[in-house]
Amino acid sequence: MSLRPGRRALGMRHSPIRSMTIECDKLGGINLAQGVCDTPVPEVVRRAAQAAIEEGANSYSRYDGLEELRVALAAKMKRDNGLEYAAEGEVLVTSGATGAFYVAAVALLEPGDEVVLFEPYYGYHLDTLRVLDVEPVFVPLAAPDWSFEPADLEAAISPRTRAVVINTPANPSGKVWSAADLRELGRVAERNELFLLTDEVYEHFVFDGSRHVSPASLPGLRERTITMNALSKTFAVTGWRIGWVAADLRWASLFGPLNDLVYVCPPTPLQLGVARALGQLGPEFYAGIASEYQQKRDRLCAALERAGFEPYIPQGSYFTLADISRLPGDTGEERTMHLLHETGVAAVPGEAFYHGPEGRDVARFCFGKTDEDLDLACRKLEKL
Repeated sequence: MSLRPGRRALGMRHSPIRSMTIECDKLGGINLAQGVCDTPVPEVVRRAAQAAIEEGANSYSRYDGLEELRVALAAKMKRDNGLEYAAEGEVLVTSGATGAFYVAAVALLEPGDEVVLFEPYYGYHLDTLRVLDVEPVFVPLAAPDWSFEPADLEAAISPRTRAVVINTPANPSGKVWSAADLRELGRVAERNELFLLTDEVYEHFVFDGSRHVSPASLPGLRERTITMNALSKTFAVTGWRIGWVAADLRWASLFGPLNDLVYVCPPTPLQLGVARALGQLGPEFYAGIASEYQQKRDRLCAALERAGFEPYIPQGSYFTLADISRLPGDTGEERTMHLLHETGVAAVPGEAFYHGPEGRDVARFCFGKTDEDLDLACRKLEKL
């Protein structure tokens, strides 16, 4: 028998986000493709992490994270989200929200299970399911408000369906799921005995008076909801990989050994740094995120409109989808490459978020950038 790679590895490819970032770097362009969040890290976060390193907090933490951080996260969820989770046993510190999703999916799903994704979806959710041999089933969200039809959701559910994935505020659509949406979703989940896997990384990036609602805070949903989050965007520390998952003890107890096996622990001094920062930053900091990013959203969407790309105005997150069908090319990739080479501005082709042909006509633009870079990108787009 000849040597050969595994089937899962052969099926994996770099995401279009990574590919556009690489091409953008080659050209020295402005990267509105990858959601790296280029804005400054709050000083209190930086200083707290630096102090932790100097104090010698440089060994492994426990598999579920430092107690100080788990306590801070439990308090944060109670204060901001109306969630009651025990710091000991129901909160697990993970390697970002992506690490939380992977651990939860491995623990709760089996090969051959089905999981519902709302489309447009976040590509990491899709790829994680596929590498675990879990079948994604797609339910469309209708632009421009990204509403869904309960009948479409019911039709997507089969005896093999185990879970529904929610991303709120959503990447890439910017949809903020309302309490009414989530209650309807919860009724479907209860009737069909489904888990709700909810990614809430952009919880503070909400605009125009929208309000983030955690599904687990609604009556009857806590026992079936796996709440995943991270400080990557809130503190602009995407490279620190500090996330968490919170769930009922029945499920959370399954996550720890898997987290230990795959990730061991996120960097200990960074855990301690963000724990201390959580205790020091008040409500005005989080309100400032919404205000600052709404202004960034408005600048980018205005520039896209002037460039002839109709934007779908997001309620939350720091991404917007826009119609790029007027650009030359038969695919979203061809059109975004044309855009990059003509303007020096990188965006993600819509095929990264759709399994069908809808992705050809749209692209995702990130406005989580410094004001200087965002203004330059807007000027370049408008010249087109």
